Amino acid sequence: MMYYVVEQALILIPVLYVLGIMLKNTNKIKDWCIPWILLFVGVLGAISLMGFNAYAIIQGVLVTGVTIYANQLLK
Repeated sequence: MMYYVVEQALILIPVLYVLGIMLKNTNKIKDWCIPWILLFVGVLGAISLMGFNAYAIIQGVLVTGVTIYANQLLK
């Protein structure tokens, strides 16, 4: 999976991970919403880093997937 994520977008992985931890500790946000929020933030982050194009959107989805997968592996 890491072969597909470009170096520019790697910074989003720890950002999304920390955001996910913060959202998990918030009582008002349900667990099933957290991946959707992270996806939205991941795509916006990739667009802000790489410009608005399909490649940036794909990178946002990929970094979100890596973040969620890493979180599940750590559990």
